[in-house]
Amino acid sequence: MPKPTPNPPNTDTSSSYEDLRLTTIGLTSFHYCNNQPLFRVNRGVSLADALEQASDLLYLVKSLTVDAAYSKGNDRHAWAAHHVVSMSKAVVDDVQKVLSRWPPMNTDG
Repeated sequence: MPKPTPNPPNTDTSSSYEDLRLTTIGLTSFHYCNNQPLFRVNRGVSLADALEQASDLLYLVKSLTVDAAYSKGNDRHAWAAHHVVSMSKAVVDDVQKVLSRWPPMNTDG
């Protein structure tokens, strides 16, 4: 009796993550002013580019926090790190919102 699923299952090799072109959705805000978002992650940025930017921002934070740890009486590094972390977090959160909806639910029944 033939099995319904071949070993290994047939896969569609024509689609890849590059073909999906997942992008940010632009729903994540950061830095609020009077309870209103002042800045927001833009929609349409590729997830790879967004994560690369977040990684660069986090590297900058690492440098700022090391400087802050060795500086006495100078809080500018800590405040700069605080703001850069909020930008990085917003990018990662927006990417997570896209990925948490993937793969899209099949509603065809």
